[in-house]
Amino acid sequence: MSLFEELKIILGPGGLLTGTDVSSRAAGVWRSDSLDALAIARPRSTEEVSQILALCSENGVSVVTQGGLTGLVHGADADPEHLILSLERMRNIEAIDATQRTATVQAGVNLQTLQEAAEEQHLFFPLDLGARGTATLGGNAATNAGGNRVIRYGMMRDMVLGLEAVLADGTIVSSMNHLIKNNAGYDIKQLFIGSEGTLGVITRLVLRLREAPSSQNIAFVAFDNFESVTTMLKRVDRDLGGALSAFEVLWNNFYRLVTEAPANNQPPLAGTHPYYALIETQGNNDELDKQRFESILEYALQDGLIVDAVIAQSATERRNLWAIRDDVEQTFRLGTPIIFDVSLPINRMEAYIADVRSRLDKALPQNTLWVFGHLGDGNLHLDIQTSAGDAQAHRAIIENAVYEPLKGIGGSVSAEHGIGLEKKPYLHLSRDPQEISLMRTLKNALDPRGILNPGKVIDTTQEDIG
Repeated sequence: MSLFEELKIILGPGGLLTGTDVSSRAAGVWRSDSLDALAIARPRSTEEVSQILALCSENGVSVVTQGGLTGLVHGADADPEHLILSLERMRNIEAIDATQRTATVQAGVNLQTLQEAAEEQHLFFPLDLGARGTATLGGNAATNAGGNRVIRYGMMRDMVLGLEAVLADGTIVSSMNHLIKNNAGYDIKQLFIGSEGTLGVITRLVLRLREAPSSQNIAFVAFDNFESVTTMLKRVDRDLGGALSAFEVLWNNFYRLVTEAPANNQPPLAGTHPYYALIETQGNNDELDKQRFESILEYALQDGLIVDAVIAQSATERRNLWAIRDDVEQTFRLGTPIIFDVSLPINRMEAYIADVRSRLDKALPQNTLWVFGHLGDGNLHLDIQTSAGDAQAHRAIIENAVYEPLKGIGGSVSAEHGIGLEKKPYLHLSRDPQEISLMRTLKNALDPRGILNPGKVIDTTQEDIG
């Protein structure tokens, strides 16, 4: 019996896609190329995933797990000889426990679906990112997603209480813990969170929910210098007593890009200031929270810490302000930019951006660098384009300009997007040889035949130390 025949028996009608059913699919949400793989297996349960991996292990077939395909580092790319394991049919929210404040879900559930289901129970799942309607919770866990509210709630890692994963040989490791405090031995789930599908396939999750905030205040503010940005971050975090949920900063040219035609966003403030920030708070008392928020902004204006501000007065205005921050697609006007996701100490950011600009200008005089991001948790996004829209032709030059300065300042080449294939050559800038060696040891122990997401993150040889 052939591999395909056995897979069809495991998966049932419609469970295995081949030929044009594969090639007609895009390789990613943000990409124009198509999938090119042996087939797409679409299981409905952990048990089916286990059978698929056992079969592929026996036959030496490599497996690439795919979720919502919203990643930006080629972490779910497949080759023609690979089997794609898509969790698109594993979309059940199995349970929401309002007392324990947990959600038990299959890995194919998308982020927005859980957010809305939690809201119906007057609960709140705090992970949030622009691709919320497409990104899957399994993918969020596999890449340790961050997003907009890390400053208050942490990364995806901080929201996973338990999970179920399948190893390369089909072994099911079920660590479906529902407890916030469980210190009984090794925390097995941490092996799989952020491993990008290279150590096992996450199939189910137990996620921590929070009580839904009953108040939300958002302001868009402008600054005359970067020192004021960092001072304001400390002040608002301190004076809000833990209610600060987002502090998103936009450099001037990104703000103008997303608020001037042909963009559809209306500019809330004049486009003449070097820095802008979206500040969000969440609380439980509409009147008092609003008064405190407005008072903080008023004093900041009086002190000259901020030079202009607008406060959202309705849910529509709050959505419109967030739309400005989220309208990253405007950077694609001239073609496909190279998008970066880096992390570094906040007090080194201004000098770092100046260094990157200098390196780019020396190597590629006709370039545009847009900067924005989750400054409150040390994460910046850099989108870089050349005047002719041919940034991809200069990828190596641009990547070196962005990544090399990070090593000397304790930065990371990946804050929240993962490593995949794209950042793999630069992993050694953020991890020392001993760390990389330990990663390789884990990979060889859990996937000795190297069939899980091969070539991503870490190789099984010494060549990836750099």
